[in-house]
Amino acid sequence: VQLQASGGGLVQAGDSLRLSCAASGDIFSNDHIGWFRQAPGQEREFVGAINWRAGKTYYVDSVKGRFTISRDPAWNTVTLQMNGLKPEDTAVYYCARRGSLRATPFSAFAYEYNDWGQGTLVTVSS
Repeated sequence: VQLQASGGGLVQAGDSLRLSCAASGDIFSNDHIGWFRQAPGQEREFVGAINWRAGKTYYVDSVKGRFTISRDPAWNTVTLQMNGLKPEDTAVYYCARRGSLRATPFSAFAYEYNDWGQGTLVTVSS
């Protein structure tokens, strides 16, 4: 599966931004699509993920209540809606697929995700 993330840009603190992740290839019902981010000089950080079948989501505490992940199976896309952006949200954002043959708990570990898209840069100015 190839993934393409888009939608990044330069915004001010408090603004909103919507990132999209378009997948080419089959996404199976037990797959998870996750969002990660990497700020300059820092390790890649898990942001959240969505279960493809049920649309259930899981978020890191720092974005709960501000970020929302949704999916559109008809278009094979996943959206990361980011509201109330803060300067500390500045990073390159990546989407990734975690394939699984059966239902599994959410994972925040990057090594458990099989396919990665190129990142899209989000810059939040204060």
